[in-house]
Amino acid sequence: MGFFSSGVVPPLLVLLALCGAAVSSSPPPPPEMLHGSYAGKSEFRTVNRKELQSCLNPSPYLAINVSTGGAPLPDEALLEVTVAGVLRPDASDWVAMITPSNSSVSGCPLSGVNYVETGDLANLPLLCHYPVKAQYLTSDPGYMGCKNAGCGKRDASGACKARTCAATLTFHVVNFRTDVEFVLFSGGFKTPCLLKRSGALRFANPASPLYGHLSSTDSKATSMRLTWVSGDGNPQQVQYGDGKSSTSEVATFTQDDMCSISVLPSPAKDFGWHYPGYIHSAVMTGLQPSQSYSYRYGSDSVGWSDTIKFRTPPAAGSDELSFVIYGDMGKAPLDPSVEHYIQPGSISVAKAVAKEIQTGKVDSIFHIGDISYATGFLVEWDFFLHLITPLASQVSYMTAIGNHERDYANSASVYVTPDSGGECGVAYESYFPMPAVSKDKPWYSIEQGSVHFIVMSTEHEWSEKSEQYNWMDEDLSSIDRSRTPWVIFIGHRPMYSSHGGILPNVDSNFVASVEPLLLNYQVDLVFFGHVHNYERTCAVYQGNCNGLPTKDANGIDVYDNNNYTAPVHAIVGAGGFSLDNFPNNGETWSLSRVSEFGYARVHATRTDMLVQFVNSSTMDVRDQFWIVKGSSAKKSPSLIIQQ
Repeated sequence: MGFFSSGVVPPLLVLLALCGAAVSSSPPPPPEMLHGSYAGKSEFRTVNRKELQSCLNPSPYLAINVSTGGAPLPDEALLEVTVAGVLRPDASDWVAMITPSNSSVSGCPLSGVNYVETGDLANLPLLCHYPVKAQYLTSDPGYMGCKNAGCGKRDASGACKARTCAATLTFHVVNFRTDVEFVLFSGGFKTPCLLKRSGALRFANPASPLYGHLSSTDSKATSMRLTWVSGDGNPQQVQYGDGKSSTSEVATFTQDDMCSISVLPSPAKDFGWHYPGYIHSAVMTGLQPSQSYSYRYGSDSVGWSDTIKFRTPPAAGSDELSFVIYGDMGKAPLDPSVEHYIQPGSISVAKAVAKEIQTGKVDSIFHIGDISYATGFLVEWDFFLHLITPLASQVSYMTAIGNHERDYANSASVYVTPDSGGECGVAYESYFPMPAVSKDKPWYSIEQGSVHFIVMSTEHEWSEKSEQYNWMDEDLSSIDRSRTPWVIFIGHRPMYSSHGGILPNVDSNFVASVEPLLLNYQVDLVFFGHVHNYERTCAVYQGNCNGLPTKDANGIDVYDNNNYTAPVHAIVGAGGFSLDNFPNNGETWSLSRVSEFGYARVHATRTDMLVQFVNSSTMDVRDQFWIVKGSSAKKSPSLIIQQ
C-alpha cells in the first residue's frame, strides 16, 4: 500500500519531506502513516557520505564474541553476540549485523531517504550501506547497570584495576550466502562512531539449496513448480515421488536490472542491494490431483534439502476446494532487532496458516500483493522466504503483484510511486514464477476444484482496450460454469474501502474501467489487499448495494446467487503490515469491518461457498458468510468446520 493513488508529487515537496525525515528528531508518526510512500528522493550523495571516525577514547579492552564456537554459520541460527570490555556503558551504544563484511560502515546522515522513499519512517541506522539488523546494547537489561561485570586489567596481586561491563544480544540469521560481520558503534543510529568489529563470519555452505516453495502451473493439477534459492549457479534437481526427478532452470538478477532515476540511485541499485544468489525452478510432472507426494531438492555437490511432503490441489471441475487467502504480509524479526519495514502481524499469520495446513484441509494459498516488503533492500527476500517455507513448501503458493513489488518512476507502472524501492517487479517475478502471460505481464487465471480464479495486476495498465483489459475480458467470457460454477477475481488495490488514508486507497478510474467486467460476467467474489484490515461488502456495484444477504439458522449472512445482483468484495490485507483503522461510520455498502491480523479461509463446493475471516492470534472466526447457488441445499457451517 502507498500514499499516492496516481500522479507525481511535486519534487520540491518531496525534497523537503525527505530531508526533514532524515534529520528530524520529532516523535514518529502514528502507525497508520508508516506504510506511506513518497514519489522521489533527494540527491546529497556527496554531502551525505562522510568518513566515519572512531569514537573518542574507546576502551582498549573491547571485544565482540559470537556464539559459533569458531565454526562456520549454519543455514539458520540464533546467535548470541557478546560485547565485553566496555568501560562506560552508554545508551547510544549499538551493534549492527552487516553483510557482506566489506559493506561500508561509514556514516551517511541522509541515508534515511532510502528508508523514507519506500514508506518506512522508523528510526534506523544511517550508514552508507544498509545494515541487515541492528540492536542497542540496552536490549540486554543489565547493560547500563553493569550487571555483567568483568575485569580488563589486573595488577601484580591480581586485583582488578579496570572494571568493565558487557552485554549479550541475540541475532537471528539465515543463510543469505554472503559473509556476516557484527560491528559495535556508539553515538546512536544517526551519528554513529565506530568502536569495534567482530571479523567476518562465513556460512558453512553458501550454496545450500533453501526456501523451496510450490506453485501451480495449470488447472489440471498434474504438475507443480518448485522454486528455490542457492549460491550455486549450476542446474540442480528436485527428486520426487517414486524415483522421478526434474532438472532446474537457473536464473538470477543484477544491480543493472534494478530501476532507478538519474538524480540518485534507488535503494535496490545502491544502498539496499544484496547479491540474490541463483533462483532455481523445476516442474514436477506426472502427478495426480489431490494426492500427497514427497520431494527433496539440491544436488550431490551442494547438498540436499530435507525430504518434504506436499499435496497437489484438486483439478478443475472437481467438487471441492479449500484455500487460504491474505495480502500485505511481509516479515518481522525473530529477535529484538530493528530492521527495514517490520510487519508485526506476519509471524502470527504464518504460524496460524501452518496450523491450518497441518489439519490437511488447505489445498492452496493465495498471497495477493505486497509480498515481502523488501522494497529494494534485497536481503529481506531471504528472511521472507524463510518465513513462508513451512507453508509454501507443502501446498501451492499462488501470488499477485502489488505496489511494493512493482512501482517506480519510469517503470511503466500505472502509479508513479517509489514503493518497490527500484525492484520494479524483477525480484518478485524471479522468486514467484506464476503461470502468467509473459515476463512483466503477471496476470493469469487458474482453476482449482469448483473455482475459476482470475488474478490481475493493479500496477499494470488496466484501462479499457489495454492488453490486460482485453485479456480479462476474454478470460471471463470463456469460463465454463458447468465445470467451475464459482468465479473469484483477485487483485491488490481495492475497489471499495472504508479506510481513507492520507490519500484515497481507491482509484475511481480503476473502478470505472474494470468493475463493469465483474458485473457483466457475474463474478461471485472479489478479493483485494492493499488496505491493512478486513472488510466485506454487500453485493455491490457502482457504490450501491444491489443485493443484501439474509441470515441462516445460525445467524450467518447468506448471499443467494441464484438471483445474482453483483459481486461481493472482501479486503484481506491484514496479513502482517501495521493495521489500518476504520472510521466510526462506515459506508452503506460495508457490512463487516475487522482491524485485526488474520486471513480468510474459503471452502467451496459446487453449490455453496463459505468464507471465514480468522484472527491469526486466537484463530477465532471474526466474520463469516455464505454464497450459494444451484438447487442443492447448502451444508451447515458447523459441518464444514468439523469435517
